[in-house]
Amino acid sequence: MHSLEKVHDDSANKDSKVSAELEPSISPNGDIEEENDIANMNLGDSNALANGLSSMLMNIMRDFDSKADDTLKSQSQLSFSLDRLTSELDQLLEDAPFPFIMQHALRISSVRKRVLSLNSILRSVQRRVDNIDRVISMSNLPALETEEERERERNRE
Repeated sequence: MHSLEKVHDDSANKDSKVSAELEPSISPNGDIEEENDIANMNLGDSNALANGLSSMLMNIMRDFDSKADDTLKSQSQLSFSLDRLTSELDQLLEDAPFPFIMQHALRISSVRKRVLSLNSILRSVQRRVDNIDRVISMSNLPALETEEERERERNRE
C-alpha cells in the first residue's frame, strides 16, 4: 500500500492554510512515479496561469479600447464645438474688429489646430492598437487550440 503525503503552505494569515494531497502512482514494475505527477500538476498550473493572464489582458484591452473610443468621441465633440465657436468669432470679428476679440480669436484658432492634430494622432494610435490586437488574437487562437489538443492527449494516456 502507499501512503498519502500532505503539503501545507502557510500564508500571511495564520487562519488560512492551503493543502493538497498527493497520491503517488505506481508504475507496472512497482516504482513510485511521484515526479511525473508533480510535473503534470506544474504543467496544469502553468496552463491555468497562462489562461488567466490571457483573460486578464483581453479584459484590459477591451477596457482600453472602450476608453480610447470614448476619448475619440470626446475629441470629435470638442472639435465640432471649436469649429462652431471659431465661426461665431469670425462673424463677431467681421462685425466689430477689436484687438481684444482678435487675440481671443487667435488663441481659439490655435487651440483648434492643436485639437485637430491630437485627433489625428489619436486615430493613428487607435488604428495601431487595433492592428496589434488583431495580430495577438490571431496568434493566440492556434496556440490555445494546440494546447487544448495536447491536454486531451495527455488525459487519454
